[in-house]
Amino acid sequence: MTGTPRRVHGPAQVTNAAATKYTVPTGVKAWTRHIHVQNPSGSPVTFTLSIGADAAATRIFDAYSIPAGTTLDYWGRHTLEATQIVQALAGTTLILTLTIDVDEAIVGTPSA
Repeated sequence: MTGTPRRVHGPAQVTNAAATKYTVPTGVKAWTRHIHVQNPSGSPVTFTLSIGADAAATRIFDAYSIPAGTTLDYWGRHTLEATQIVQALAGTTLILTLTIDVDEAIVGTPSA
């Protein structure tokens, strides 16, 4: 199943508190397409990403260490239902830069 590709977050820096980065609009189904995280600093920084309110059971990345001067490119495909949220946080505030791309489709259309 595919939908219309679009960037839904970023590039923007991540804070050290869980914050919503994307909410699936009402009447829409979405699929993660690409999650890009950049660490331009000289030190490793941990990254946490959840589908739903941040909790151990909802995490895709759980304090995942991103080495200094590197990027994380994740192409995993996760289905997101209408009104679901994606939250993220970093071990050090305002260092990592996050970009999220998804495919979106209106519920009830052939691609949904």
